[in-house]
Amino acid sequence: MMNLEDYLERNARLYPQKTAVVCGENICTYEALYNLVLERTEVLKGLYQTGQIVCLRAHPTIDYLVEYFALHKAGCVAAPLERDMPEATYQEIAERLGSYSTPEGTADILYTTGTTGQSKGVMISHRTIMADAENLIDGQGFTHELAFVVNGPLNHIGSLSKIYPVIVLGATLIIVDGLKDMNKFFAAFDYPAEKMATFLVPASIRMLIQFSSEQLTKVADKMDFIETGAAAIAQADMEKLCELLPKTRLYNTYASTETGIIATYNYNHGKCIAGCLGRPMKHSRLLITEGGLIACQGDTLMSGYVGDPERTATILRDQTVYTSDIGIIDEEGQLHLKGREDDVINVGGFKVAPTEVEDAAMAFDKLKDCICISTDHPITGRALKLLVVMNDGELLNKRQLALHLKERLEPYKVPMLYEQVEKVARTFNGKLDRKAYH
Repeated sequence: MMNLEDYLERNARLYPQKTAVVCGENICTYEALYNLVLERTEVLKGLYQTGQIVCLRAHPTIDYLVEYFALHKAGCVAAPLERDMPEATYQEIAERLGSYSTPEGTADILYTTGTTGQSKGVMISHRTIMADAENLIDGQGFTHELAFVVNGPLNHIGSLSKIYPVIVLGATLIIVDGLKDMNKFFAAFDYPAEKMATFLVPASIRMLIQFSSEQLTKVADKMDFIETGAAAIAQADMEKLCELLPKTRLYNTYASTETGIIATYNYNHGKCIAGCLGRPMKHSRLLITEGGLIACQGDTLMSGYVGDPERTATILRDQTVYTSDIGIIDEEGQLHLKGREDDVINVGGFKVAPTEVEDAAMAFDKLKDCICISTDHPITGRALKLLVVMNDGELLNKRQLALHLKERLEPYKVPMLYEQVEKVARTFNGKLDRKAYH
């Protein structure tokens, strides 16, 4: 089996002068990139032993990619960490990882929810990386001519996994440092390629729709596809993006660090269905447990949590990863996500998925963001409360919003309480941070 670095070597031979990576003013061809990796590999071989876990900060730079590839080529296991992590925390993790061993064939250790508290170091094999790459190529139509814009953290699967198909196919990667400067993000699309694509978390999509819709339409002809994942995307945002980019494939993907890239759905093909995640990809299989939870099989699965076989056994059994995601598979074999088991709110004996309430609320045209939480109630014990962020200059009209929700939800799903707030808590990748409200 060829690994990612084998494809990098092949591309340096077949397409030596083709642009491999663009990062600001820095441009690197495949020949130059591979030569840098070879030079760095020789240095690393003198520093580390085969199989040793080596931490590195995930800076959005060409140097980071060189280090990442070179660690693999030197026979090490790469453990990319947050670039701005405090040095003491970084050293603590490096020391802890240094006491662990990993199965043969391990490529990376990726942390799922940051590196404090209940974070988990997930072991990813070279086989998994290649299966993820082929799933994306087959499921989303990556091509050799494509230029892919990465703007998220390169130590998490959402953005890191997009490097895989780019390198396998000899395409071009364009690195942008987040969306703090939207002009820089859109400037990346000035690159002379006929087809371009990107990955955006739902929170970033909402930001672009609200503040940069005109710029989005200007790149519509070049935008081959956009993938989203990591969190649920609101129906209203899906519909608006379809309107702005009528010819662009728009994918909603089911993936996690533990499962790898599993399924994807183009919601701009005529059926814009919220929560639909499509059919399993080439190397993946799906099943729904008796409890209604999603379980995944195939070559994209993790090898386990590093140094924690007990925790591994709680979700990885018989070559199957059992998730906490609630889902169904329809008559066409497509997966539909219904929320997370841990997030379900019990109100007066009725179970409510907060994502359903939030999705309905996001169609309210004066609302910018929201989160549905559980709160104490003297009669029902628990009640639904909706925290909302309004558009600039708007004040919450509780009655209007409640009437809007009553038209879209069963009565027991309509929140009793409403509060306007300046912002709602979100994690680094745009997910609603529900733990912040417990």
